Amino acid sequence: MASLNVGNLGEFLREQRRSAQLSLRQLADAAGVSNPYLSQIERGLRRPSAEILQQLAKALRISAETLYVQAGILDERDREEAEVRSVILADPSINERQKQVLLQIYESFRKENAHSASDGPGDGGDGAADRAGAGGGDTAPGTPHTPADDGTSSN
Repeated sequence: MASLNVGNLGEFLREQRRSAQLSLRQLADAAGVSNPYLSQIERGLRRPSAEILQQLAKALRISAETLYVQAGILDERDREEAEVRSVILADPSINERQKQVLLQIYESFRKENAHSASDGPGDGGDGAADRAGAGGGDTAPGTPHTPADDGTSSN
């Protein structure tokens, strides 16, 4: 079964390399691996380490988590969570405090939804979304604030 994952990884890498319009040699040079080694990975003959996958991901300009999932190292749900965190942390338009607050809110939603899912049917997110929006008084830039939103009126 492991060879199947390695084969799928190799096919995926080849597809990503071709999409990036890179030759095997160019990708090998950019990732810091040998041309024959990369060829063996693409053909499913070698199983690369997480470190090599990270180097390949950087050279291909894709997330390492995507390659980890393809290689069977990481679960799909873990990848999605890691990608959300990476995007938040990489956003230059918000400061470090705002990033940490966003990550805390994201984690609280995930915990609440996991708890709600184990309790029974329903989306489980309404209460958390209401609480997250309450008390702040701020709306996102460009978002109209209407009196109906919070039951108050500025008139």
